[in-house]
Amino acid sequence: MNPPDTESPAAIFLMGPTASGKSGMAMEIARHFPVEIISVDSAQVYRYMDIGSAKPDKSIQAEIPHHLIDLINPDESYSAAQFREDALSTMHRITARGKVPLLAGGTMLYFKVLRQGLATLPAADEAMRKELEQSACERGWPAMHVVLSRLDPVTAERIKPNDSQRIQRALEVYYLTGRPMSEMLKQQQNRDFPYRVFNIALLPGDRSVLHARISQRFDKMLEIGLVDEVHMIRDQCQVTADMPAMRCVGYRQVYMYLENEISLTEMRERGVFATRQLAKRQLTWLRAMHELQSFDCLDNQLTQQIIGFIQKQRIFA
Repeated sequence: MNPPDTESPAAIFLMGPTASGKSGMAMEIARHFPVEIISVDSAQVYRYMDIGSAKPDKSIQAEIPHHLIDLINPDESYSAAQFREDALSTMHRITARGKVPLLAGGTMLYFKVLRQGLATLPAADEAMRKELEQSACERGWPAMHVVLSRLDPVTAERIKPNDSQRIQRALEVYYLTGRPMSEMLKQQQNRDFPYRVFNIALLPGDRSVLHARISQRFDKMLEIGLVDEVHMIRDQCQVTADMPAMRCVGYRQVYMYLENEISLTEMRERGVFATRQLAKRQLTWLRAMHELQSFDCLDNQLTQQIIGFIQKQRIFA
């Protein structure tokens, strides 16, 4: 991908694990600089999913413009490719208004796809999928994972033996193209990204404190009505457990509780554990990134440090 020249418009990426304070920091930045906030969150795109996604409330959205929130209903799907298209068009409009796009969130795949584009993979083939499903019924998905390990060991290494959806897709791509999906993903469409990006990461100096924050935040979500929120979504939007909205961290565990699959105590334990695992994955993504300005999200002087850093970059005229 060709880097944009110094005349390209600026954009700020504010990233970090869940519970690191990204939303609050985005608001602080917006109060000091002429920016508009773009949510980079795969749960906040859904209407009605407010508590579990830690969506900014209406008063905050009224104070500072937020974008890519409440786009679709919970029974619909939203892809990384769609996010890229929506984000680029939104960034263009913000820049045209003389402001700087501030992209804040924790869906790291969205950040990656926005910068790098998407690999050209074949569309789903129903006949091939039925054939693979039939094989899985006869042999089991762990056995299909063994097959994938022979054909595409790089992809198989990243997929659990019981992850039927991803195993099926990887095998489908191989059988349709004769090439491993891992090889095709390396040849991404390096479309030009016409912005100078300033990457800011909020990272915890003490992981145990972040874990405590995660527990406290999940308990607060339960206290203010997360179970009622999921109950309403399940009944009114007629969502099922396999829909993307209900696979979001927190929502999956509450849905299982409402279906009487787990107890209230187990739901809380699983929800906290899943959120900590999400934070771990987010931190792994961030460690692999280059040109990243990191700050300790637990530092008492965090706001002053980030405001000072932005001022030194001469982003704003």
